[in-house]
This record gives sequence, C-alpha cells and structure tokens, in this order.
Amino acid sequence: MDTRRLALLLALSRLGSMRAVADEYHLTTSTVSQQIAALARDTGAQLIEPEGRRVRLTPAGRRLADHAVTILAAVDSARLDLDPDAEPAGTVRVGGFATGIRVSLLPIVADLAARYPDVDVVISEYEPIEAFALLAADDLDLALTYDYNVAPASPGASLEAVPLWTIGWGLGVPAGTAPDAALTTFAESAWIVNSRNTADETAVRTLASLAGFTPAIAHQIDSLDLVEDLIVAGFGVGLLPLGRPTGTGVTILPLHNPDVTLTAYAVTRRGRSAWSPLRAVLDGMRPPAGPLQRRSWPRPEAGRPNS
Repeated sequence: MDTRRLALLLALSRLGSMRAVADEYHLTTSTVSQQIAALARDTGAQLIEPEGRRVRLTPAGRRLADHAVTILAAVDSARLDLDPDAEPAGTVRVGGFATGIRVSLLPIVADLAARYPDVDVVISEYEPIEAFALLAADDLDLALTYDYNVAPASPGASLEAVPLWTIGWGLGVPAGTAPDAALTTFAESAWIVNSRNTADETAVRTLASLAGFTPAIAHQIDSLDLVEDLIVAGFGVGLLPLGRPTGTGVTILPLHNPDVTLTAYAVTRRGRSAWSPLRAVLDGMRPPAGPLQRRSWPRPEAGRPNS
C-alpha cells in the first residue's frame, strides 16, 4: 500500500474535494483521482462515491482515512528513528497565542540558541483554531494553544498535545461590583468574548447555562487590554485571567461551581515530536513531573499584550 496514496486519501477526508487536494499537493485533479482509484484497487474496497458534482468518502474510505493517521505517523517516526541521535538542526515553525509564546517559548530561546546554534525558530501568533488547521496542513511544526476546563478543545486524531501550565480565570466586571456577586447578576449584561477563537464563547455559554440564563454575546475582542477598556466604558463583562494586574476601573471576580481554569499546551503532529530540532524545543518547554504549575499571566509595562 503506497503511503503517498494514503496521504492523498487523508487530505481528501480533511479538505472535502479533489480540487482542494490537488491544489495542496501541487497535482492535477486527474492525478489525485487516479491515485485514489489505485488505492481502492490495492485495498479491494470502494473508497469514494459521487455526491453531486463532488465526491465523498464511503464508510470504508473513512475507516481507511482513520487508519492512515496512525500509519503515516508511524512512517514519520520510522524515518526519524533512522538517526535519532542527530545533532538538532533545522527550522522549527512555532505558532501560538501571545501569552503562550511569552511564557513558554521566549524564556528558553537564549539557552536553545547557545546549545543548538543550528536550530532556528520562526514564530507566528495564532489562536488555537488557526494553529490546529496549520498543523494539520503541515504549515507549522509546533503550536502553543489553550483551552478551558469548561470548554475542552478537540485538536484531532492526527495531533498530540502536552499540557504545559495552568491558570485560573474569573469574570472581569466594573470596579465597585460586590466581590460576592453571583453570575446571575450579569444575566442582562452584554458579554465580551474572543474574536478569533470559540473557546471563550463556549466557556461563557456553558457557565451561563449552568447558572440558568442565556448570555447576550455582544462584542468579539482579541486584546485583553481592550476587553478591560470596554468593561470600564460600560460595554459589558468578560472572562479575564486571575493574577493578571488589571487597569483602573476593572475588578476580576473568581468563578466557582465550577472554577474556570485555562490550560496551555504544546501541540505537534502525531509522530513528529521525535524530530531532533523540534524535540529540543519541546524538551526546553516541558514541565517537571507532577501537578501542572499554576502560572501568572504576564502584563509587561511596555506594550499592550494580546491574549
């Protein structure tokens, strides 16, 4: 069974059309179709069927695509294992949320450069949904992502995540609000959520549902500082990290029953973490054994950091 054909089938399951697969692999649609047909002959099973002008995977095709995740990861691991002791060298493409980069990556960069001068790190800022898609398309080597205990992420079977650290989150409200105010106090308020990731909105809707109301999602903001500005201006309330110094006019109320916790992760494509330069970066960020460390959310004096 040709692993290149398996890769095309897996891409078809992800992208949904022959044209999209052809564009991603720089092939013609005819070539992709021929390779999928050859894979069907190899397996003796019908893998695709027409759906209007497009095609879709049959149940057998979906099962084989699931197997392809494991098979292709094993092939990647086998190739890397041919030279597991190679000196780390190469470019590691890292993408993630700003605070994850600031807390987990930047502190190890100087030591990494001193120990492995042939490893280059290229950094881009992305929210988790964006980073997962780029990892799946092999446009990133490492993603720094997050989720909430009340809104867990599902990165997909082709990705694997290592927890790095955790922090409690609360509700940002105008200063002067009673410190024991219940969540239902804000049932009629406008709510502020993240503009580029759905986790905040999912967390807010889950908390509100448990409290017995439906939140009015009004504003989508990426910058935590801008969230604070909107709270001070009376535009609503929103989730903010505990332990992060706030600006004048904002108070963060702890949330209970349930508590809200954000966990940061290092996410890679399955089978890729043994690649020596990526392994060097991961080893530098990996937390010590035991319970995850509770971290504070940095807010440098210079600049206005995003979430």
